[in-house]
Amino acid sequence: MAAAQQASLQLRAAGLVPVMRRQEMEQIRSVYGELAAPTEVLEEDVDLDGVDLGMVLGGDGTILRSAELVRGSDVPLLGVNLGHVGFLAESERADLAQTVHWVVDRDYTVEERMTIDVQVWLDKQKIAHTWALNEAAVEKSDRQRMLEVVLEVDALPISSFGCDGVVMATPTGSTAYAFSAGGPVVWPEVQALLMVPISAHALFAKPLVVAPTSVMALEILTRTDANGVLWCDGRRSLDLPPGSRVEVTKSDRPVRLARTRQTPFAERLVRKFELPTVGWRGPVKESQSLVPVAQVQTVEPHHIQPREEGRP
Repeated sequence: MAAAQQASLQLRAAGLVPVMRRQEMEQIRSVYGELAAPTEVLEEDVDLDGVDLGMVLGGDGTILRSAELVRGSDVPLLGVNLGHVGFLAESERADLAQTVHWVVDRDYTVEERMTIDVQVWLDKQKIAHTWALNEAAVEKSDRQRMLEVVLEVDALPISSFGCDGVVMATPTGSTAYAFSAGGPVVWPEVQALLMVPISAHALFAKPLVVAPTSVMALEILTRTDANGVLWCDGRRSLDLPPGSRVEVTKSDRPVRLARTRQTPFAERLVRKFELPTVGWRGPVKESQSLVPVAQVQTVEPHHIQPREEGRP
């Protein structure tokens, strides 16, 4: 709330109009008594289409919630991390004043992040249709029972097994739930979909990376009465009885994130996870190499022996 007060005051001083939802505005009033600067109310004084940019003050969960609020519009989101890792955020709390300057000067670019469409079917009837920025996770609803599932890609079965669940994620979600379940880190520029089993009781239960044009699907088998639950971005949930089918495809509508720095993803990855990089020398320019380039030798397989002279 203090960060919201500071940002609103600075925006108003620069001639911009801060806008909040009434719920957040009332929370600030309950603590501070009054707003630091005149602020308009979203969906009352101004519609979402009249907003240029959404400043999100919080962690990754707050950004996911904001992405839900602006779904269906072209409003980009700029995150200021007030949480822990804050992988989706663009700046930190200490940089809030500078971030507002960038917003005022429109000194930012907008990148689009892939989202997924999620459809749920039961008895050949579509019972739900939603979306996710990070992931759609199917989990067991009973801690005492494993969930029996079969995975499918492009209408072909891959494998069936018992498990705690399966995460179907975007590249953005590869560093979230899918990462915790042992999935690969996928650069945001890569167009791909991920399928990561959670604690699967199977010899082959590896993370899968498939084409963005593919259709990933999961069916809850009816050979047991174990129920599942679908969670999208940890915000939207649906109970899944045996026989349910969850289909995931790339969505036509991305989430737009504002960037004030052209920070490479590798640098963001190292900084957020505090990865050790001691000993890194960096790439060598070919002009700096003083050692002659060695000849690369080809080694033949051991079972291929040179033919002795005189033998067929």
